[in-house]
Amino acid sequence: MAPYTLPDLPYDYSALEPAISGQILELHHGKHHAAYVAGANSTSEQIAQARETGQFGTLVGLEKTLAFNLSGHVLHSIFWNNLSPDGGDLPDGELAAAIDEHFGSFDAFKGQLTAATVSVQGSGWGVLAWEPLAGRLIVEQVYDHHGNVGMGTTPLLVFDAWEHAYYLQYRNVRPDYVTHLWDIVNWADVRQRFATARS
Repeated sequence: MAPYTLPDLPYDYSALEPAISGQILELHHGKHHAAYVAGANSTSEQIAQARETGQFGTLVGLEKTLAFNLSGHVLHSIFWNNLSPDGGDLPDGELAAAIDEHFGSFDAFKGQLTAATVSVQGSGWGVLAWEPLAGRLIVEQVYDHHGNVGMGTTPLLVFDAWEHAYYLQYRNVRPDYVTHLWDIVNWADVRQRFATARS
């Protein structure tokens, strides 16, 4: 049995329209995310083979490839659950209080995460994460799937800024795509991730 599997979406491909078209969601989930799952499994098998034979000459490249594919799988798995056709509005409870404490206000946080997502160079992500050493929320700008991330941070809300996430619908206007993501954020999911990360 393969260690990694493509998760089912918690909604239909067309459920996030008009923010994200069904065509994009089907390609994004069924092709791109599936490719990261397959890549993580294939690379894991190659690492196991290297271990069994004691031939570690390709290990550096394999480890980097595993990190790329596995991180892509993890981030996409979070992304699908971070979104909901019933999303939007504002966070509440302890999550809302923490956002106010660590960013000054929701609007300040929204501005920072939006800017991080829109301005990531090339392909990447904007991420709201829990940083355990200081016990605070931070915004991270992720390059590809795993670069520029604080070790030990836990992603809570992730915005995919790879072109495959929006180009068919928004062309090269990434800011419009990010603006519409806020309309479908599943704050209940983010709140649960926040509670789990702090525990």
